Amino acid sequence: MTIRKMAAVVAGTAAMALVLTSCAESDRDDGDNGGDNAAGDNADGTDSTAGGDDGDAAASDATFIFGAAGAPATFDPFYASDGETFRISRQIYQNLIGIEPGGTNGVPELATDWSSDDGLTWTFTLQEGVTFHDGTDFNAEAVCYNMDRWQDQNEVGQSPAMAYYYGNDFGFGDGSLYESCTAVDETTAEVVVSRVTGKFPMVLSQSSYAMQSPTALEEFNANDVQAQGDAFVFPEYDKNPTGTGPFMFEAYDNAGGTVTLVRNDDYWGEEKAGVANLVFKIVPDENARRQELEAGTIHGYDLPNPVDWQALEDSGNQVEIRDPFNILYVGLNPIADPQLADPLVRQALYHALNRDQFVATQLPEGASVATQFMPNTVSGYDDTIEAYEYDVEKAKDLLEQAGKSDLTIELWYPSEVTRPYMPDPQRVYDAVKTDWEAAGITVETVTKPWAGGYIDGAQTNQAPAYFLGWTGDLNSADNFLCAFFCGDENAFGTSEYDWQGELQESLTAADGEPDEAAREQLYKDLNTKIMSPEWLPGLPLSHSPPAIVVGPNVQGLVASPLTAEDFSTVTISE
Repeated sequence: MTIRKMAAVVAGTAAMALVLTSCAESDRDDGDNGGDNAAGDNADGTDSTAGGDDGDAAASDATFIFGAAGAPATFDPFYASDGETFRISRQIYQNLIGIEPGGTNGVPELATDWSSDDGLTWTFTLQEGVTFHDGTDFNAEAVCYNMDRWQDQNEVGQSPAMAYYYGNDFGFGDGSLYESCTAVDETTAEVVVSRVTGKFPMVLSQSSYAMQSPTALEEFNANDVQAQGDAFVFPEYDKNPTGTGPFMFEAYDNAGGTVTLVRNDDYWGEEKAGVANLVFKIVPDENARRQELEAGTIHGYDLPNPVDWQALEDSGNQVEIRDPFNILYVGLNPIADPQLADPLVRQALYHALNRDQFVATQLPEGASVATQFMPNTVSGYDDTIEAYEYDVEKAKDLLEQAGKSDLTIELWYPSEVTRPYMPDPQRVYDAVKTDWEAAGITVETVTKPWAGGYIDGAQTNQAPAYFLGWTGDLNSADNFLCAFFCGDENAFGTSEYDWQGELQESLTAADGEPDEAAREQLYKDLNTKIMSPEWLPGLPLSHSPPAIVVGPNVQGLVASPLTAEDFSTVTISE
């Protein structure tokens, strides 16, 4: 069995990567491209790492080595919520609905199309001739097995620390969005949901809802997750992840810090993976990842610091800048500090921020000032909302009206992390602190490691003011707004406001509106309310374009705004 330490779960790609504490190797014996040979050598023994002597090696025999910032939390994406796990799992598994390369819109993947007359009963037509890595047929029965499996979790499996996405998107028990799945025939699955919602069926494009082999799930007791002290114990399936994707799981060397995947030579798609081996080498330090790229021991890594972009390109590397599909904000929580319950105080904090200067000096080219809690490419964005102007004197006046001219506020920022929306937390913190102090506000500093107390504190109402953000999982207003504000225990402490009921009702009404145009207008109206001086539960700061970098001999990488790259298109030249 494999074990993962318990930790606070974070919404979306803001979640931390947790470390598996045992070495997992595939129990399959259908190939010999992994093991000791997979970390950097071609099948014929020649070195395939960047900068190596691989002149005679064909690209199809190469190994692509990616520098990962952390270890995967698990190899079963249903129990995952962190980006490092999903980066690996999306190479192994596929979903009914995919995401267009380089974009955010849904496209057919394992389902060729889907439709519904009432928004409750959905018919999915499936690809033909698809098999899982273990030879099991992918068909409608497999779809229903997976969907029933998601709902059929034990108490541990239902906990937010395990089924974070499913708990938010579907829920368990009587109130679940999921009602049933029926295999009409081999290539037709009928799925019934309990209510009309704008998130379905696009929610099925998220990595947690990948299709997995029913044979492997059953053989290796996939749902038998257990709590053991302060750890989660995973079943044997965690060593045998089995999907339909272009790569297959080969081995996880925990001691060596590598995850090895091999090309699926029986892949059902039009083109097989462009490299024979895909290795994720765990290098937690960003500076160390850059050094390894320059030394040729890895071929790429994610989220290079913007200050390094030009130097990386000058060295011949390729810095691919994604379109911004994220938000950075200052969260304000009146549960942690009752002073923040006063809307005048929240307004003053916002007017004191010189966000134009912040974007120009602290973020990469292409970043923009945020006017609401979603980027402008999401349906429901209201382009009539104007940014709160930078006005120090107005901020001081508002504080005086609130009786808080001597306001002291505790501001948290994370260490030991780089996020797509927050490339350098220290510099982000310094900029906000300087602006607030210029308005006469005393700032008390709290900094904690991202995975060592910061996330836990921010998500459990301990941090009065804090920096967090979000990279969207799909093109959905609900995916942004509900992640922030749904429920009575959200990190903004909105349960303390008298408009909490209206907020929750508005979120539910917008998500449940079946007409697309009407739903878009409801979200626009809701964004206007959220950003009104009376509400303003937090302070949206910016949208930032994150980058991914690969070496000069890497071709075919398509950067994803969702940070959801498919590495099967990658090839490596001499």
